[in-house]
Amino acid sequence: MKELDYYVLDVFTDCQYKGNQLAVVYINEELDPDQYHNIAREFGYSETSFVHYSEKENMFKVRSFTPAKFEVTGAGHNLLGAVCLALLKVWDIFKNQGGASRVKIKDIEIPLRITEKNGLPYVGMQQRPASIIGTVPAEIISEAIGLSLDDLLLNGWAINIVKTEVAHLMVPVSNLSALKNATLNKSLLKHASNRFGFEGCYLFTTNGVDNDTVAECRFFNPSIGIDEDPATGTAAGPLAGYLEKLGFINKNQDYNFLQGKYINQSSTIHVNVEQQGIWVSGSSVITMSGKLFI
Repeated sequence: MKELDYYVLDVFTDCQYKGNQLAVVYINEELDPDQYHNIAREFGYSETSFVHYSEKENMFKVRSFTPAKFEVTGAGHNLLGAVCLALLKVWDIFKNQGGASRVKIKDIEIPLRITEKNGLPYVGMQQRPASIIGTVPAEIISEAIGLSLDDLLLNGWAINIVKTEVAHLMVPVSNLSALKNATLNKSLLKHASNRFGFEGCYLFTTNGVDNDTVAECRFFNPSIGIDEDPATGTAAGPLAGYLEKLGFINKNQDYNFLQGKYINQSSTIHVNVEQQGIWVSGSSVITMSGKLFI
């Protein structure tokens, strides 16, 4: 029997028991697929990340899985929490990189910016520039999220599939009341996801939000076993790119998204759209640690 160290973090927050929960397991070598899947299912969080430092590649490497056996890529809370853990534990994960901090999620190399805020590591992850790759009829989405067609009217904006690393559906919602009242129909949203080629559904409104927040959001992704996620970096990047293309936000300026409010896990996701890509940033705190056995 082998022992592995694990940690549980709250991600996209600087407060314990807020943000998005993430389990991170330190491994010395790759595990069998069933081991990844069993451990992720045992934790039961939306994602569990497995990390190690590769001396051969001079790279901190991350793999992440959902309880539904889906491997997650891209720069989201699964990567942010893993990097924050390494910094909090003072692991030397950027040695021999010549000052250009980067890590790998599966086989994708992600550039990072590392600073500090409120005494915690503050990590920026660069996603690719956003591309609008499709649309979905409002009639289909309104049924899948339990809202009327009028609830999906916001500034005349379209319901678009937007991709940085991952393609998610951006769904403008008329106001905070409609956002709160959205109800997931798993089978209908899964069907729409498969038919139109997007992964998750990111509802958002800019109407009535607090002054320090540009949008409030909710994220549904039953296609990979996530009913509602408290913080979704892989969707926040596409939303930032979408809003910049609409002229609602500016390039090279910091903005905040609020997510998780309606499931009592408020998360703050910081975004900044640059010409070379979209920066998604935040902090994390450790809430638990221990050992697991395989």
